[in-house]
Amino acid sequence: MVITLPDDGKLDTESDSGEFWVLFGGFAPIGKKVAGEDDVIPETTPAKLYSITDGEVKIVEGELSKGLLENNKCYLLDCGVEVFVWVGRVTQVEDRKAASQVAEEFVAGHNRPKATRMTRVIQGYETNSFKSNFDSWPAGSAAPGGEEGRGKVAALLKQQGVGVKGMSKSAPVNEEVPPLLEGGGKMEVWCINGSAKTPLPKEDIGKFYSGDCYIVLYTYHSGDRKEDYFLCCWIGKDSIEEDQKMAARLANTMSNSLKGRPVQGRVFEGKEPPQFIALFQPMVVLKGGLSTGYKKSIADKGLTDETYTADCVALFRISGTSVHNNKALQVDAVATSLNSTECFLLQSGSSIFTWHGNQSTYEQQQLAAKVAEFLKPGVALKHAKEGTESSTFWFALGGKQSYTSKKASTETVRDPHLFMFSLNKGKFEVEEVYNFSQDDLLTEDSLILDTHAEVFVWVGQSVDTKEKQNVFEIGQKYIDMAASLEGLSPNVPLYKVTEGNEPCFFTTFFSWDSTRATVQGNSFQKKVALLFGASHAVEAQDRSNGNQGGPTQRASALAALSSAFNSSSGSKISAPKPSSASQGSQRAAAVAALSSVLTAEKKKQSPDASPTKSTSSTPAVTSPPPETKSEVDPSEAEDSQEVAEAKETGVVSETNGDNSEPKQELEQDENGSGSSQSTFSYDQLKAKSDNPVTGIDFKRREAYLSDEEFQTVLGMAKEAFYKLPKWKQDMQKKKVDLF
Repeated sequence: MVITLPDDGKLDTESDSGEFWVLFGGFAPIGKKVAGEDDVIPETTPAKLYSITDGEVKIVEGELSKGLLENNKCYLLDCGVEVFVWVGRVTQVEDRKAASQVAEEFVAGHNRPKATRMTRVIQGYETNSFKSNFDSWPAGSAAPGGEEGRGKVAALLKQQGVGVKGMSKSAPVNEEVPPLLEGGGKMEVWCINGSAKTPLPKEDIGKFYSGDCYIVLYTYHSGDRKEDYFLCCWIGKDSIEEDQKMAARLANTMSNSLKGRPVQGRVFEGKEPPQFIALFQPMVVLKGGLSTGYKKSIADKGLTDETYTADCVALFRISGTSVHNNKALQVDAVATSLNSTECFLLQSGSSIFTWHGNQSTYEQQQLAAKVAEFLKPGVALKHAKEGTESSTFWFALGGKQSYTSKKASTETVRDPHLFMFSLNKGKFEVEEVYNFSQDDLLTEDSLILDTHAEVFVWVGQSVDTKEKQNVFEIGQKYIDMAASLEGLSPNVPLYKVTEGNEPCFFTTFFSWDSTRATVQGNSFQKKVALLFGASHAVEAQDRSNGNQGGPTQRASALAALSSAFNSSSGSKISAPKPSSASQGSQRAAAVAALSSVLTAEKKKQSPDASPTKSTSSTPAVTSPPPETKSEVDPSEAEDSQEVAEAKETGVVSETNGDNSEPKQELEQDENGSGSSQSTFSYDQLKAKSDNPVTGIDFKRREAYLSDEEFQTVLGMAKEAFYKLPKWKQDMQKKKVDLF
């Protein structure tokens, strides 16, 4: 959707435009009549940009363009109805806080109505409502790391382009492989047929017919954890609706029988995610279907049944190059289906030809042979390199014709986004959680993580039972909305992930601490347990339920937190009530406020406090262990518009200062010079080192590398690395055993 402003700068608002703004994190729906003094709707004015320097606001002249925004400064964008505070990536924390204060004074000084909204955006994570005010904002501009991604694509194309006489001899490109499930698990697959599911024999696991639906259950162990489950429905593009619904129903039954622990997914043909494809070696998608419903549907429509058989003429495209994308697809058996950048298998009677395109890779050629063995064990392959085909080969394809040599385009990689949502009176609304971290996953809430390639609905343990049952309906509502507004594929994979059972391909988008998932209780009790130990969580809960002893600030924070949780005990879906997204913000802000108060109290501890770790029932807030003393100024939590940053303050004792904020300003400042801390060798810093180093922040092993070794190990300078989104940093660190 494109928003355009008329010449007078005023945006005409229709009755449904409010819904649009809500979806993009803006203000609530705008009524057409003035209901009261507090409901006065401010006018939209032409956007004006101001720089914020040393607490002073100075207007920036010229047409608004992205190029005006410098990454070491903060800016104020005044749109009348909304005021944005834009924060550069390398600005200091003090500058950020000052910018927020200046913005508040700006709004107050201009006598703006109460309906004026103030929104804070971080460089690289701008909302569409912010970007729409600029005359020049490059379409599809990539977040940090985009240049590296484009470089990899260019290198891959270059590699494939040089192999004009056969397989490429150049060095393989180090492709970024997403986190995959642990190998060696148990695989079970069922095909849906009517109201039943038929188990596939072992030799057929990996074969999927486009006219059928399947249930896949993979049971595995991840590290030292209990058994984990990946339960997925695969929906063929030609399958009938009855089979699709039955697959979902039977998968829900299986999930319930496993106490809701499986990661439950829904995958459409053509949109299979890497962790799904990697389970099958190989995976082949065949034409037609075997289910009774599909056969009847074809007959009713008077269509020819093209279902694959072992003796038919069939052409398969082999485009994969590694374990996470090696899917083979049956295509129309005509010459125009060929492509010089890929390999193909041609089955004709008892013969199978393997055809190598001039620009195909060695990995594709190996996979072609593997697929042939999978389809027809023991078959003798006939090789047909591009340009040397026999007349028998072309005859099976109905004659020689021209075909393409263009590489299939890949989807644009986008940064992940986390959303809170509400569904009241049938209206679905979302609110984005900016600069998100694991702390934003509160056990009382459900949230949506959109990575563009996949959509996850994360469900906390304390969420209402009815809402847990409606997860896929909620996820589908989000996909429908994002498909129309953001261009998200309507067939994107959708997952239900329950708290405590998060898979690796979900946690990779966070700076994940698995120990937090084992802490019991509500978000308040979890926070106290993480700050001071589990023995103090119960006592702290008692304080929130009425015991107002102790400092007033602490009592107020505890009361606010208790109120936030108690007000959200009901279902978010059934009864009309305040927005779930607002409740989530309230709870998150309450947790952040408590963190600020508690860490402030820890800073005030007397120097003669006992050096031994307390194991008694003494209140944690009066005798915390000295070794967990916070090193971050608790006043950082005062900025209510950056809840995530405030929450990080409260977890400092657990993470030794690790900041899960994607921007990494603090880490960049600390690591950029390399002179303010000791450096160690890569062999010592590795997670599985034979001679491990001690006394460092193990969340940031890479920071202790010298500049030269950092470049060698991670393939880039520190400055470039810390400009990457946090989830990409973690993936890079995992590759080199520094995570």
